[in-house]
Amino acid sequence: MITKDYPPPSFYMQQEQIERRKLEAKVNARFRKALCDYALIEDNDRILIGLSGGKDSLALLQLLGKQAQIHVPKIEVMAAHVSVTNIGYQVDLQYLQEQCDKVGVKFHHFTTDFDETIEPDKSKCFICSWQRRKTLFKAAQTLNCNKIALGHHMDDIVETLLLNMVYQGTMGTMPPKLKMDKFDLTIIRPLCLNFEQDLKRWETYQEYKQQIKTCPFEKESSRTDVKELLETLKQQNPNVLQTIWRSMENVRTQYLPHKITNKEVYNN
Repeated sequence: MITKDYPPPSFYMQQEQIERRKLEAKVNARFRKALCDYALIEDNDRILIGLSGGKDSLALLQLLGKQAQIHVPKIEVMAAHVSVTNIGYQVDLQYLQEQCDKVGVKFHHFTTDFDETIEPDKSKCFICSWQRRKTLFKAAQTLNCNKIALGHHMDDIVETLLLNMVYQGTMGTMPPKLKMDKFDLTIIRPLCLNFEQDLKRWETYQEYKQQIKTCPFEKESSRTDVKELLETLKQQNPNVLQTIWRSMENVRTQYLPHKITNKEVYNN
């Protein structure tokens, strides 16, 4: 009888540690590349992280919190969670506080609500999201912050591009850096070059605590359909996210339709 020798348990533990270090290096490298490529942070920035309690915002908290400990550029980071009182979405606020304490980031909690009858033609997901965003803007101003950091990754940004093209007839998405018109604030997205699949693995390694109760409206969004579309495209091109991202940075307007605005020239 031939017996097969299997590696000892320590071998598998070492392999897992190697994979974890590779992932951490990859996520950190793309985070730093985004900061550099899109000039997301500058000296004396006061940055407020929108901390929802999901994997993306918790990863952003860790990365930006550690970045704030580096003296160049000198930045100050704080985090805020916005609770919506009239939906069943809940997070463990004590857990968020503990995660902030780990990286030396001050935690703030704000509450809001929304009236879905005011704009009945819009989805509850959209109304709730916008109300939370407005509360976050006001919180940033109250805390004297000049920037708000959100945890959107490359998948989110590409999905939003496709959503706008397919459902709204516009070509635009959530950019890595956006100066607000109505608020004296700049939105930054330092995870914009990271992929959701890597952040899911990061979540596993970091052992993030799950939310108490997820949003009851999250499945009402058309984003699920777009996610499925992207999964289909990945079967044809595994690098479809990067390809679409490059296309956003390589727009050839001369090959796109341009409607004539001065029609009087043709009417005479």
